[in-house]
Amino acid sequence: MNAVIAAVGIMLVLSLCRVHVVVALIIGALAGGLLGGLGIEGTLQAFNQGLGGGATVALSYALLGAFAVAIAKSGLAHALADRALALVDKQHEGGGRLKWLMIALLLAVAISSQNLLPIHIAFIPLLVPPLLYVLSKLQLDRRLIACVLTFGLITPYMFLPVGFGGIFLNEILLANVAKSGVDVSGVSITQAMAIPALGMLFGLLVAVLFSYRGKRVYDLDKVAQSERVDAQYNPLSLLVAGLAIAAAFVVQLWLDSMIIGALVGFVIFSVSGVVRWKEADGLFTEGMKMMAMIGFIMIAAAGFAEVMKTTGEVKTLVDSSADLIGHNKAVGALLMLLVGLLVTMGIGSSFSTIPIIAAIFVPLGVQLGFSPLAIVCIVGTAGALGDAGSPASDSTLGPTSGLNADGQHNHIWDSVVPTFLHYNLPLLAFGWAAAMIL
Repeated sequence: MNAVIAAVGIMLVLSLCRVHVVVALIIGALAGGLLGGLGIEGTLQAFNQGLGGGATVALSYALLGAFAVAIAKSGLAHALADRALALVDKQHEGGGRLKWLMIALLLAVAISSQNLLPIHIAFIPLLVPPLLYVLSKLQLDRRLIACVLTFGLITPYMFLPVGFGGIFLNEILLANVAKSGVDVSGVSITQAMAIPALGMLFGLLVAVLFSYRGKRVYDLDKVAQSERVDAQYNPLSLLVAGLAIAAAFVVQLWLDSMIIGALVGFVIFSVSGVVRWKEADGLFTEGMKMMAMIGFIMIAAAGFAEVMKTTGEVKTLVDSSADLIGHNKAVGALLMLLVGLLVTMGIGSSFSTIPIIAAIFVPLGVQLGFSPLAIVCIVGTAGALGDAGSPASDSTLGPTSGLNADGQHNHIWDSVVPTFLHYNLPLLAFGWAAAMIL
């Protein structure tokens, strides 16, 4: 069996059996390395070498966690939550309107986090936990919120060439396709990715209007104990919070560093007195612990990805798929998308997947007679596939970090499985259709 298929399969099965994702990634990497002929020493060496690749992201998320706790201390997010809760208590019959308002708010913020204010998942631990009481009071299914957030984290970068989308579409996707020998000078990137993006929209509509439209009951006492204790605020603390957030955004955009941006925001809270100096150390530690799980998963995922690359089995997998394809364009497009899904779910990042698969998929696409527009579409969709629905993707880890603040949202069954079903399956279908049309 191909080592990549075995490693990803073992990792996913263990995750679905509620084995912790970090453990599942390590066991999957060991199995893949041994099957790929690296031996135990070679596997461990590749895994350890890859760990450093996730360290920067892990430290960024840890500092964002500290920044999130400082914002919670200021009461900014709680002020928004209290306002929403007042509307719930005042307008019993208006709960339906407030439900749609909350969904629209979270969707708008998630989309903006990819382009207008490119902070990716950093907003989730800041905004979502204080809103859990309101969401629970409205009996909104958190699987729906996970799907809404994941849509906002993925669709903008795979369709709109601004912010993270500019990096993914122009600097990674088009650059790697061109590097592999296809002239992309006349290719419209939005046209290439429009139909796959409609697949994401289709999945969102199914989740909102059908799958999770019903009410789901959560324990309000657990929510209150975890998020609404010591939620005190005043005009000064709200003003300082606004300044700290603005400063963090500006610094992050200026220096392209989430680490420095979050650190500057935390320092502003400390200097202003909103976070007392003697409390700063405890709050900083608390915030880092809050985001520690995401950090460790991202580090383990980087090690897993390095093992997969070192085995060389990704190319073997693609070559085997090419032998099955022959000259059948329809089968070729489907197999390329399925391989992209498998690779991305193992690596956990569409940004890291594109350079791996483009070098192999582009010549194969040319051989099958696909147009440059269709080749860009296939490679872009194959890379985006698996970002939703991967246990190691920040597009699922981010929503879980906010929705599980009170321990009532399971990462695998409430974030990973719903997003896989509602996004990867439509993306496969719409991506294949786009490849055949373009």
